[in-house]
Amino acid sequence: MKMRRSWILKNSIALVGLVVSLCCLFVILISVLRLPEVSRRKGLMGPYRSFKSRKVSKDEAIGKLGEMMIEMLPEDLAFTVFVPSEKAFEQVLRLRANDSLVAEKKNDTYAVVSRILGFSAVPRVLSSTTVPSDKEVSYDSLSGFPLFISKDADGRLVVNRIRSQRMDLMRGEIVVHIMNGVIMDADFEQSVYNEED
Repeated sequence: MKMRRSWILKNSIALVGLVVSLCCLFVILISVLRLPEVSRRKGLMGPYRSFKSRKVSKDEAIGKLGEMMIEMLPEDLAFTVFVPSEKAFEQVLRLRANDSLVAEKKNDTYAVVSRILGFSAVPRVLSSTTVPSDKEVSYDSLSGFPLFISKDADGRLVVNRIRSQRMDLMRGEIVVHIMNGVIMDADFEQSVYNEED
């Protein structure tokens, strides 16, 4: 019996040593065999990066609530966000940057804006040049809400029957389109209008 315990003990120690050695070897291999860096030069990212990008200054059409919305996303990942205009935030959601961002209302405003972000952000680059003129395309938003995107006769993007005001604004890897309305599902829309009554 004593001999059997020492055999199990010796083999257990050997097994632990083998597992630790394999883990160390795996870590060394991963650190040595890193993936190559991808160039961001024009033309090397495929057809999805063919549009001209420009930086958006803080004073352009995005507005404070739109800025809040965009800041919720990581800047280094590709997203497309259909941001409501300042007028749409005010008319549809009754949010005004001046009084909705004060300390006592900021948490409620953040909750509403983050919910709207879930309905109106797509985890891919969708510039006005990548949307075909002759047909409607469909993508799921971050929350799984379907977005039906097309172009009108003027070349403006139309998302779920809401027309764009400004298109193809860039914020890092994020494409921003300013919309003349708010993209949301029927349940959230109903809750917005119920609060008004």
